[in-house]
Amino acid sequence: MTVMPNPPRPNSMAARDIAHVMHPYTNLVKHESAGPLVIERGKGIYVYDDQGKEYIEGLAGLWCAGLGFSEAALVDAAVEQMRKLPYYHGFGHKTTAPVVELAEKLKALSPIPVGKIFFAEGGSGANDTLIKLIWYYNNARGKPGKKTILSRMKGYHGVTIATASLTGLPANHKDFDLPIAGIKHVDCPHYYRFAEAGESEADFVARLANNLDAFITAEGADSIAAFFAEPVMGAGGVIVPPKGYFPAIQQVLKKHDILSVSDEVICGFGRTGNWWGAQSFGYKPDFISCAKQLSGAYLPISAVLVPEHVYEVIRDNSGKIGTFGHGFTYGGHPVAAAVALRALQIYEERDILGHVNAVSPRFLARLKKLADHPLVGEARGIGLIGGVELVADKKTKRNFAPTAGVGAACMNFSQEEGLIHRAMGGDVLGFCPPMIITESEIDEMFDRFERALAKTEAWVNQQGLRAA
Repeated sequence: MTVMPNPPRPNSMAARDIAHVMHPYTNLVKHESAGPLVIERGKGIYVYDDQGKEYIEGLAGLWCAGLGFSEAALVDAAVEQMRKLPYYHGFGHKTTAPVVELAEKLKALSPIPVGKIFFAEGGSGANDTLIKLIWYYNNARGKPGKKTILSRMKGYHGVTIATASLTGLPANHKDFDLPIAGIKHVDCPHYYRFAEAGESEADFVARLANNLDAFITAEGADSIAAFFAEPVMGAGGVIVPPKGYFPAIQQVLKKHDILSVSDEVICGFGRTGNWWGAQSFGYKPDFISCAKQLSGAYLPISAVLVPEHVYEVIRDNSGKIGTFGHGFTYGGHPVAAAVALRALQIYEERDILGHVNAVSPRFLARLKKLADHPLVGEARGIGLIGGVELVADKKTKRNFAPTAGVGAACMNFSQEEGLIHRAMGGDVLGFCPPMIITESEIDEMFDRFERALAKTEAWVNQQGLRAA
């Protein structure tokens, strides 16, 4: 299936895109014939293409446009700061007021004790920074062998060489010569997919904790530095961990003196019904990385929340070396920082957290109802994030053949119905609408998806794709 029924018109924006733009996360062969959907403007939870067609943006762009697509207060914050100081940096003892104020605000909102905030441009940069900080920290405290970083299968932490290695998805590794040495992957906490026959959720959690303990013991705890985890695994299929998972895992990490990182790039700032995803699952990490909804996605910015005791070791070591040799030209950009600060203020002023908790029951009810559909193996979610996993056989949980492209087909049928969301590996369709969505808009979003699901079912049957 293709997004567009006909080749793009010569010299159209779509044709010019094909001629000049290399797209991320795209089948580049298919793109040359199918072309792009050209999005021209946005308002609230909706975006509009260059033909004027309306779409509900069911993934908030890329899990990030928490305040929708027309928040004037964020535009005003950007314009005001651009007129005052359009750019500056933090190298060599320099700073700007928006950076200081944003750091203060993040420390005040943090669910863990924080010493300092380090700013980068995106989630990959934040997580890449954390890997470097943890290595630097262990060198400085006389533990140069404590360097291995643990992540989880199906986890997603970025696309730099190091963070793509942390990411536990095959497409991010194949033919990129990844993962690099020193990064290992452990069990994915997806009960629906990986529980053994007759195993309860509690037993599943206990097995994963025991597996982690055994893995660390076999590797040698003195060689393992940190464990990275998203509270809800986003790009890996919107995987919500079973009850008690994080406390059990964290107990193992503490036993072996292994630092923990909560990757809040998707989950932070209200998405799961709390300010931080970690709070929704009893997770008390040592570090936090955040991005995306930090600025409502209006400008690129990310942050790393660093505990005081780690900062002190890093500080002292930089004094011995002569400098702290890490930073980004646009890390802590004053315009991005001003927009992020205003976004955090809006979340509080408009009680976005309260709104998420008010409308999420409708979102989750409509989501869970989809589990009755003959194509749906599991419908899972928390707050305003969810995933629908399509299967060939509900009883056995058998997947469709990866080459069948059932998830991609469903995504395209959704687009026909005026809904944009994302198909991920394992034929999972993700939902993560702007947090300003109303109950009536939630109903309209799922109404559109149900029509797309009906089209997908008819297509699957027509193509005979359920055959084993």
